[in-house]
Amino acid sequence: MRILLTNDDGVHSPGLVSLEKIARAFTDDIVIVAPETDQSGSAHSLTLNDPLRLRLVRDRHYAVKGTPTDCVIMALRHLLDHPPDIILSGVNRGHNIADDVTYSGTIAGAIEGTLLGVKSFALSQAYGFSTDRRTIRWEVAETQGPVVLEKLLDAAIPKATLININFPDCQPEEVAGTRIVRQGKRNQDALKIHERIDGRGNPYYWLGFGKRAFEEGSDTDLWALQNNYVSVTPLSLDLTNEAARESLMTHFS
Repeated sequence: MRILLTNDDGVHSPGLVSLEKIARAFTDDIVIVAPETDQSGSAHSLTLNDPLRLRLVRDRHYAVKGTPTDCVIMALRHLLDHPPDIILSGVNRGHNIADDVTYSGTIAGAIEGTLLGVKSFALSQAYGFSTDRRTIRWEVAETQGPVVLEKLLDAAIPKATLININFPDCQPEEVAGTRIVRQGKRNQDALKIHERIDGRGNPYYWLGFGKRAFEEGSDTDLWALQNNYVSVTPLSLDLTNEAARESLMTHFS
C-alpha cells in the first residue's frame, strides 16, 4: 500500500509527525507533500498567479510553496510514478467540524484527492474543549487513528465522497468510542473583526471567533466531540441541494 500525506499546517507541523506515525501502522511506502508554510483557512484554493516551488526536505518528504490542493496535484501529476492507494490529510491542529469544513485546507487536501480518484481522509485533533493549543493531545489521534482507519479501509465508500475524522480533546483512555455522524451547524454570530493599531498609528485587523452556540442533537460531529467520541463524517463533493432543485424546476417548467 502506498499512502500520500499532506496537511494545511505546514511541512514542519507536529500534526504531520503524528500523521506519519498513523500511516506507518499500515505501510512504509509513504510520501509526504505538504505546504512550505501554514495554509490554515486556505480552503480548496489553487495557486494560479504565482509559480509553485518544490523543495525536497529529506527522503520522500517534500515542501510546496502553495496550498494543500497544490500539494496533492503536485504529488499525483508530477512526483509519483503511480497514484497512491489512499491520501491522508492532517493531522490538523484543531477540529474541522460543522461550518469549519468549508474553510479548512485539511479538508481541501482530501477533497482534491477525491476529485482525482483516490480514497481520501481528513484527520483533525480537537483542542479547546478542555485544553488549549499549547497542550494538544496528539496521542489521541496517534492511538485512535489506526483503529478507525482500519475499519474505514474495509468499508465501501461511495465515489465522490471523502471521510472527515475528528479526534476528541481528552486522554486516550477517555475516548468513548466512534460515532458516524453528520456535519453540524453553529451560530456564526461569534465571528468578529478585531481592529488594532500598529506602531505607526495605522489600523489593522484580525479575524476572531468567540464561543459559538450549536444545534442540539446526538447525530452531529459537534455533539460527538463534546462527548469524547471520535467523529466520522462522510462528505459529498456534490453540493447540489436536490430538494431545492426540484422545487425550482416548477418555476421553469
